[in-house]
Amino acid sequence: MRVAIVWDLYPAWREREYRPCRREDRLAIHESLNAAEVDPERVGLICIREELEAWLIADGRAVSAVLSTPAHRVRGKDGRNPESVRNPKKRLGQIFQQHRGRQYSDRQHAIAIARALPDLSRLDAIPAFARFRRLLIKGG
Repeated sequence: MRVAIVWDLYPAWREREYRPCRREDRLAIHESLNAAEVDPERVGLICIREELEAWLIADGRAVSAVLSTPAHRVRGKDGRNPESVRNPKKRLGQIFQQHRGRQYSDRQHAIAIARALPDLSRLDAIPAFARFRRLLIKGG
């Protein structure tokens, strides 16, 4: 069995003056894994530039499916270059507010959007997701 560790390069709690570094993050993760005596061959590391929501806004079909009702169909757009969107969680919040007048809840809506994905074709265009998918296939 393989384990995937997915982390945000720019987490929401980052200090503004702090410049994150993938290399430093990887080294810290490997130190932690070594201290826990975890075999590094069984662990894959995937760094997302902003947040997991960047993957969710990549496919407007899934966001539309979650926001649509029989009486009100929502036509969502695919996020252009989703990994470069600053604060994709906030962007999803704006989309939810605009179309449904309600807050986006990551614990509830992220799962619903992921389940509504008709396929992974649009996410495969995101480099971090493509690496994640290769890791799953390789480890499976």
